[in-house]
Amino acid sequence: MNESIIITEHARRCFSAHASLAALGVKLRQLKLWDPIREKVRIAQKTVKYAPAEKLLDGFLALLAGAQGLVEINKRVRADPALQAAFGRTGCAEQSVVQDTLDACTPANVEQMQHALDTIYRQHSRGYRHDYGRAWQLLEVDITGRPCGKKAAFASKGYFAKQPNRRGRQVGYVVATPYEEIVVERVFDGKTQLPTALQPLVAAAEQTLDLDAEKRARTILRIDSGGGSVDDVNTLLRRGYQVHTKDYSGTRAETLAESVQTWVTDPKDPDRQVGWVTAEPTVYDRPLYRIAVRCRKKNGHWGVGVLLSTLTPADVLALTGQRVERAHDPTLVLLAYVYFYDQRGGGIEIEIKEDKQGLRTPKRNKKRFAAQQMVTCLEALVHNVLVWARTWLAPHCPKIARLGLVRLIRDVFHMNGVMVFDHPARLMRIILNQADPLAKDLCAGLTALLAQEQVSVTLGEI
Repeated sequence: MNESIIITEHARRCFSAHASLAALGVKLRQLKLWDPIREKVRIAQKTVKYAPAEKLLDGFLALLAGAQGLVEINKRVRADPALQAAFGRTGCAEQSVVQDTLDACTPANVEQMQHALDTIYRQHSRGYRHDYGRAWQLLEVDITGRPCGKKAAFASKGYFAKQPNRRGRQVGYVVATPYEEIVVERVFDGKTQLPTALQPLVAAAEQTLDLDAEKRARTILRIDSGGGSVDDVNTLLRRGYQVHTKDYSGTRAETLAESVQTWVTDPKDPDRQVGWVTAEPTVYDRPLYRIAVRCRKKNGHWGVGVLLSTLTPADVLALTGQRVERAHDPTLVLLAYVYFYDQRGGGIEIEIKEDKQGLRTPKRNKKRFAAQQMVTCLEALVHNVLVWARTWLAPHCPKIARLGLVRLIRDVFHMNGVMVFDHPARLMRIILNQADPLAKDLCAGLTALLAQEQVSVTLGEI
């Protein structure tokens, strides 16, 4: 079908530094991805040349194009008419105009945007379509610091890694770990930590995913010690969730560790030992498995923590890729509980790190709090779109399945080429630079992705 396209004398050829990203733009237009934002977000700003939703789209497109700050809209988007056309734009707002639109946003607009993102997530994500009857839904919750200037709204002194006495805000995440998707992302003031943010984040994720009682019973919340207070754990237990977390209280952990009768050395780490807590649980609303973990410090003393889990031994063995028939082995089960908690390092912590390195999230800070919330919403959408795009392309381009956000933005969707439009500005053909090392593989993936749109993707000398 694509080979039958004939370039007429009326065709227009345009060079683009983001020809591969333009192909993604065609796909997103076909999916009508932006329609919920256009329909739901009503910013009270006069339309002179571009509507507020169109200016938000320009900001979204700049982030996809790798902009560290929105000031780069002029360089990365406004200077690339072919890229604009692929995303359905007839022009691009100047960066200061986009900034003014963000500054004009109110808390009501932020709520509208969050509802629009919920709609988009439900329409296109794999996390929302998860088969709860077949497998556990694994959600992870965490919070990370986002330093900013002291004059920014709700910027206050708080915990910012390796940056003492800094001011900033905190950003809370709920991630559907098996799918690497951001379910919820929210901004808090700089003093807020996970014990305060946990319940609002879980409630927002519950709304986004439409989690009824049956789904909650098949959903695991894996959280670090910040979400391990007695009140937080009991609240989640009463809601019917499965919980895998670490006890918030260090003093209580040391007391519980004293009831361990036999310590087992971790074969992967000789300086770590684990053991079953035998003291009677009296403060929790549902039965829990409790595992004490102690690690040798540099001073020779033990640092102690206690894991709390509602998962059965068979469940945790299956989740760590082991045979459930071995649930009778207490040592193997002990280590499985610990290793399943350790997997947080390859789950939500990786997603936050990828946002910081790939999307350059710490580089974008707005003085007004609502404006910052809108920027964060755009970042979450960009994260998910890149993850979805990788899933779409992976069957035909296996190399892309292994790439993180940094390389997706820098290498996959920053490939130059020539775009050919017919007379009414409909994209007909994308010619990728054949000298690019990923061009041959990506060409096959984009060809399959755009087959229904009758857009040809080929290689050529640029």
